[in-house]
Amino acid sequence: MKQKRTEVAELGEFGLIERLTQDFPLQQPSTHCGVGDDAAVVAPTEGEVELVSTELFFEGVDFDLTYFPLKHLGYKVVTAAVSDLLAMNARPSQLLVSLGLSSKIPVEALDDLYEGIRFACKEQQVDLVGGDTRASMTGLVIGVTAIGHAPEERIVRRSGAQKHDLICLTSNLGAAYMGLQLLEREKRVLADVEHPEPQFKGYEYLLEKYLKPRPRTDIVDVLAEEGIVPTAMIDLTDGLSSDLMQLCKSSKCGARIYLERMPIARQTSQLAEEMHIDPVMAALNGGEDYELLFTVPLSMQEQVMRLGVVDVIGHITDEEAGCYLVTPDGQQMRLRAQGFPEK
Repeated sequence: MKQKRTEVAELGEFGLIERLTQDFPLQQPSTHCGVGDDAAVVAPTEGEVELVSTELFFEGVDFDLTYFPLKHLGYKVVTAAVSDLLAMNARPSQLLVSLGLSSKIPVEALDDLYEGIRFACKEQQVDLVGGDTRASMTGLVIGVTAIGHAPEERIVRRSGAQKHDLICLTSNLGAAYMGLQLLEREKRVLADVEHPEPQFKGYEYLLEKYLKPRPRTDIVDVLAEEGIVPTAMIDLTDGLSSDLMQLCKSSKCGARIYLERMPIARQTSQLAEEMHIDPVMAALNGGEDYELLFTVPLSMQEQVMRLGVVDVIGHITDEEAGCYLVTPDGQQMRLRAQGFPEK
């Protein structure tokens, strides 16, 4: 049976928006007016400030619809947007989604995209409050703006790290990058196969980390419950090397991270070996992990270790000391942004 295909033009802009946003009930008291008017009306509660972050995704650059399920893509773009707010120790509350649509995208595909967005919004207790649609000549384009609120005294910036602070990481790295490599490999191998059967068995974790990464709202909640306010924080989207160097640049400091303390998942190491990729390079430079990297004073070491949900991978040094990875035999390798560490 041939699947029904509805052209966007059949609904028109307003009909499309109404269809895609009809099942997004409001969940936040700070949302005074959501989808359906000329502008959203949001207001933080007394004693809080508002934070705003924007992400943009282009088909063929940031995602490949050959293997990226639209439901997962919808979930992932929400993760990317809210992760920036979490990295400032704030909780997301509202979301705006704008689309650039090519003629090849049917309404049914957008239904799938918004099903993923809706699931993420419900999970994160975020209100979809607006957006826009336009024609696109370059494939699907997705713009996501996230709004969040937090008490000003709890907001964490990249610029607060101090010498001797501990460098903490919320989970293993490199899995998303290896998930992408797996998908790209199977795409190449099966390009001319009539009934392709990709070989993903044993690597499901890697696929989930790339296709459906979960925002670390749980970490922000745990830190709040324990009364811990990091001195600096950043979300890991460009790779540990690049993002740690950004934090150090903002804080005017250096860093030492230790290879034996870097968490790398078994599936990451296994696939990396199979594909002749250094798993350490995947962890340092892979990106799209959406984990949180943060610093706390050395005096909080025991308290942080008791949390059981973070790894302490290094410490902050003087700016003049630079940023280095230290190997188990004591060698120091300078970290480089978007590349390989050098001796």
